[in-house]
Amino acid sequence: MEMVREMLSYPFLVRALVGGILVSLCASLLGVSLVLKRYSMIGDGLSHVSFGALSIAVAAGWSPLKVSIPVVVLAAFFLLRITEHGKIKSDAAIAMISAAALAIGIIVTSMTTGMTTDVSSYMFGSILAMSRTDVSLSVILSVVVLGLFLICYNKIFAVTFDENFARATGVNVSWYNVLIAILTAITIVLGMRMMGAMLISSLIIFPALTSMRLFKSFRGVVLSSGVLGVVCFCIGMVMSYRFSTPAGASVVVVNLAAFLLFTGTEWALKFRTGGKKPELSENTEAERQ
Repeated sequence: MEMVREMLSYPFLVRALVGGILVSLCASLLGVSLVLKRYSMIGDGLSHVSFGALSIAVAAGWSPLKVSIPVVVLAAFFLLRITEHGKIKSDAAIAMISAAALAIGIIVTSMTTGMTTDVSSYMFGSILAMSRTDVSLSVILSVVVLGLFLICYNKIFAVTFDENFARATGVNVSWYNVLIAILTAITIVLGMRMMGAMLISSLIIFPALTSMRLFKSFRGVVLSSGVLGVVCFCIGMVMSYRFSTPAGASVVVVNLAAFLLFTGTEWALKFRTGGKKPELSENTEAERQ
């Protein structure tokens, strides 16, 4: 507790904790739908797009946040449109855009500012990068994401598992897909300030996959993922402060430890029961209603 009080005495650490907790919560909640829809690598792809936009903004002297958010939102929408029409598979589209954006970012950086501290912080994250503006945007984002899951839970469930069923019940599937993509894009841009382009996708993937080891209902996975995302981030930040390790890498290591712990628990439960646990519930009547 003494160390926690010491951490909270630094304003930049308070901003990092508040902003990081909110971004982690949003990423973990959105990550459940993204992982189940097999869009888990969209975080990696959009983070590379954000790096390309940030490189151009830094070179031109523009505000990085004001440039990167609209560019990444457009990239998310573009990815969604490509995969919806079935011309290119989602993994191929993500890999294509990811590589192209990263290449553009590297070229622009090498021809202008070089690998400065500002650019490196976006690549690998920086605990000092979280500003008051980032925290304010994180608060707004978390309110929208929580509202989406609280008010539209049944629609999100239907869109995640069975888009044809959702359309048949009158759900505007395209609108919900676009909304999830836009919220994911904003989450990626804000999270990059702390985690960096190389590690931000872990906030989306790890909590959802970890929760699926033990919980087999969509509601259980969503709740567990949100709690895990926040707890792992807080533990990672404490570890980073205690051992002077990079914040982003520390958070990822804690998420990995949680995944291994949940996986081990799952195996132990299977061994004790002598059978396989049921798969994640996709169409239970209670959740559909």
